This record gives sequence, C-alpha cells and structure tokens, in this order.
Amino acid sequence: MDVTSSSNQSQVNDQCEHIDESGHLFFALAYSLVFVVGVVLNGFTLKVYFCSAQQQVSNIMMVYLKNLAASDFLLCLCLPFSIANYVSSSVTIRLVHCTFASCVFYVNMYASILFMGYIAADRYVKIIHPLRTHILWTVKAARIISTVTWVFFLAVMISYITLSFLTKPELTFVPDKCDPWQSPQVIVFYKIIHVGSTATFLFVLVCLIFFYYSATRSVLQAQQRQLASSSCQKLMRSSRKMLVLVSVFCVCFVPYHLTLIPYALLRRYCSLRLMLHYLIEGTMLLSVLNVCLDPVIYFFSCKAFRTNLNLKQMFSRNKQTPSTETRRNEGQLSIIHTN
Repeated sequence: MDVTSSSNQSQVNDQCEHIDESGHLFFALAYSLVFVVGVVLNGFTLKVYFCSAQQQVSNIMMVYLKNLAASDFLLCLCLPFSIANYVSSSVTIRLVHCTFASCVFYVNMYASILFMGYIAADRYVKIIHPLRTHILWTVKAARIISTVTWVFFLAVMISYITLSFLTKPELTFVPDKCDPWQSPQVIVFYKIIHVGSTATFLFVLVCLIFFYYSATRSVLQAQQRQLASSSCQKLMRSSRKMLVLVSVFCVCFVPYHLTLIPYALLRRYCSLRLMLHYLIEGTMLLSVLNVCLDPVIYFFSCKAFRTNLNLKQMFSRNKQTPSTETRRNEGQLSIIHTN
C-alpha cells in the first residue's frame, strides 16, 4: 500500500514538473523576429555612435546612450541561445542556456534598466536645475559610473557562472527547466541576486516616476508664470522625451516584475504551474522587446543621434550625385566640341 501511494505521488510530481511545450514554437518565432530586428537596429545605432565622424562630440547623455545601446546589442546576442533552447532538447544546449546564456541575458537586461535610470536622472537635472553644476554631472563622472556598473555586473555574472559549473549536479535526464541544474549553493546565490535586482528595478521605477512628475510640474509652473515661449517649449519637449522613456520602461519591464509576485507565491500549486509558466514567458518576451524600442527612442528624443545620423546630408548627396555627373559629362562634351 505504501509503495502504491508512493508511486502515485511520484507520477503526480512528474506531471506537475513537466511543462507543456506546445507554445514553445511561438516563443521561438517571436524571439527570432525580435533578434533580427534588434540586431539590425542596435547594430546600426552602434555604428552611428562609434563609427561616425562626429563621435568625438560627447556629453553625459551620449555616454549613457552608448552604454544602453551596447547593453541592448549584447542582449540581442543572447537570444539565439533562448531560441535554440525552445526548439531543441539537447542536454548541451539546455546546460549552456541555464548556466551561461540566461545569466548574460539577465545581466544585460538589468544593465539596460540602470542606464535608462541614468538617462532619466540626467534629463531631470537639466530640466529642474539647468544652471547648477555638480561633480556627478560631468562627462568624466558619467564614464566612471558606466564603467563601475559594467564591472559590478561582470563580477556577478562570472561568480554565478563559476559557481554553477563547479557545483553542477549530474543528471541522467534532460529537464524542462533550469531548476534541476541548480545546486543548493547556486539557489542561495540566485535568491540574493534576485532580491538585489528586484530592489534595483523598484528603485529605478520610483525614480522615473518622480523625475517625470517633477518635470511635468516644472512645465506647468513655467506656463503659469508665462515665461518666454522658447523656454517653455524647450521644457515641454524635455517633458515629452521623459514621458517616452518612462512609457517604454513601464511597458517593457513592469509586467515581468509584477508577474514574479504570483509566480513566487503560487508556483507550488500544480494546477497553476502551466498558466504561471506561460505568463512569465510572455512578460519576459515583452521585456526583451525593449531592444527594438530603444533605437526608436534614440532617434526621436536625442538630438545628438539625429545629428550623427545625418539623414539630410545622405539624401542631399543622393540628389547631388546625378547633377554632378551631368555637369561632368556636359563639361567633357564642351571640351570635345571646342577641340
């Protein structure tokens, strides 16, 4: 009787742990589309930022935008591992995804969150205190902050990957999830990282809301005081740019972090496990969509990006090329007729 009940309980646990993979093809196709669009847009953005003839023109905003673009591009490079994990049941692919690719993925996602926070802070200072200078609001300070951010995330990533490989348990099956590959030491380390990353997200979210509220209030006060139209319009443009940044941040990152709450509380219930799985996968896909939206934000909210892009100059060159060739041919013909 005990053996039978134990066998039934084991079957229930296996059914509860097994994840229905019928929706994995959809996620593989969706991530493939995001990968192609994200690599093209962010690759072009990096080319404009780092290969342009005007790249020496730098300010605080440009420093953070370059790092945000680099973070988005690196996040795009992690997507093929997620795509392969969806369409393949290989032990090697699952192991690489769980111990390396997912870690790099999360590091770049939270790096993007921090750099968006830095950009919002820079806009806030320029709107609220346009004439005040501080040692933290210099190009040198922005580069130091960016470097410290990357060094910190790199240290966390290396520590997690090293601990995962050193304490990796031996498995005789291919698990549907990454949990069976996590040793007790890795689980503790993961919980610490998870608490820290969630706190970072909440801090940045509160700061973004505060920055936008303060910027909007400054615009309203400027309108009430009937300041010069040019100054008021500049404040309004800055406020709209801040709104775009906050909107993209909330649309991409808030659903995923809200989903973590029911996922952590209700994942023990087998009947809800499948729904929670696809809910967390869907909101994760929404957060990855950030890599496709950021380059659009660069174009519409960053004057330096539009200057480096030089679309007008490109179109003017295309228009001038036929006329130049025509004048050259006409000159040759006149020389021939003269001779």
